[in-house]
Amino acid sequence: MTDNRTLVLSFWLIEKLNQLGTFLPQLGLRLLLAWEFWEAGLTKYQGENWFQPIRENFPFPFNIIPVEMSWFLATWFELIGAIALLIGLGTRFFTVSLMILTITAMATVHLPSEWTNLTHLFTTGYDVCDSEGGNFKIPLIYLVLFLPLLFNGPGKASFDHLIQLFLTRPNPKDIHK
Repeated sequence: MTDNRTLVLSFWLIEKLNQLGTFLPQLGLRLLLAWEFWEAGLTKYQGENWFQPIRENFPFPFNIIPVEMSWFLATWFELIGAIALLIGLGTRFFTVSLMILTITAMATVHLPSEWTNLTHLFTTGYDVCDSEGGNFKIPLIYLVLFLPLLFNGPGKASFDHLIQLFLTRPNPKDIHK
């Protein structure tokens, strides 16, 4: 009898966890990433443009865009992207946009200035502090955190989900035919 109750309780718990899994992990990822990119965007918005000295490190096509435009785009993609992630609106678009921004930042300022192979890269640059010229650990973590949002979407606690429900709801006229 005890084994049966344990089994029923286990299945009930797994079902509840599965229900929470349709929105809670994605919401947590969105909130964390929104906070981080909001802070970065706000710092840029309130600060001075420091892109000129590192412009030559920007990958193509960002190295041919005027630094004022790059600063403007980075600032506003971080601010608007953070708000969009927070509410779950245009999540996949802003996920890709912020991933491109993060990859550009990694290539420009976070990777060690010199590395010869992947072992050397990870031993000199996989750090939070700028030790020996690299600190790409946090941007790499952001990229990995973006993956579930890119491939699975924002979850049920999002405007994207509400829009999808609205657009895919059956027409009442079609139901009675």
